[in-house]
Amino acid sequence: MEMHHHEVSVLGSWQLAPEILIPVIVFAYLYLKYTTSTTRQTIFFFSGLISIIAVVNTPIGARAMDYFSLHMVQHITMMMVTGPLLVLGTRSSFNPSGAVFRALTHPVFSWFSYAALMIGVHLPGPHNFIMEHPWAHTYIEVPLYIALPYFFYFNLLDRKLINRRISPAIAVISLFLMMVPETLTGFFIYVSRGSLYNEMYTLDDQRRGGSLMWSGAMIIDTIWMSFAVYHWIKSEERKSVEIDAEIAAERAANGG
Repeated sequence: MEMHHHEVSVLGSWQLAPEILIPVIVFAYLYLKYTTSTTRQTIFFFSGLISIIAVVNTPIGARAMDYFSLHMVQHITMMMVTGPLLVLGTRSSFNPSGAVFRALTHPVFSWFSYAALMIGVHLPGPHNFIMEHPWAHTYIEVPLYIALPYFFYFNLLDRKLINRRISPAIAVISLFLMMVPETLTGFFIYVSRGSLYNEMYTLDDQRRGGSLMWSGAMIIDTIWMSFAVYHWIKSEERKSVEIDAEIAAERAANGG
């Protein structure tokens, strides 16, 4: 991925980024060839892949190394939009039994790893290192932005409630609690009185990035929480129907 195009306007900055684009195309091909999914799931999955392209190949990605606000848009999109969409696009029966996958998607581990990534990459030390070494952004940061959110949301968003390791109620609570590190990270960046990143960005740009994280996280999290609450309500309705059916069957068996 390229960086520092100050001689080119932001809107005129586009990049091919084959190191990201090619894996996205491969995933799209494998999904279509080997996955049996509903139309709804396919739309979600490809929306997730398109969201990656939207913040990598466009001016957002091309200038993300120059402007903190654009870098933050890229972070927010991949972590809070791409991951959930890919989960919603995953077929309901997908639930690998391997120890590694189960460990990575463990509700507690995935919550803390997601939060650690969110906070860690915005600390001055790690952020400056990533900005000074583009390979770290391309081959470490971006893959983590896609993988860790997927693991985090895997048990939280509706997949027909099959093979989920936590209840819909706990899913809502988990999503709510994640708002704390997300919004606080943006808040502290926004209120900083000086540059946090060795004058790499203007203070106004740094504050724009902080405000995007602060407000953007709240808005996006509210959307996914609404999904989770809706699925929670639906799961309770299904339970009520099942209980009513059992009661009716017992009465019929007892001649009542």
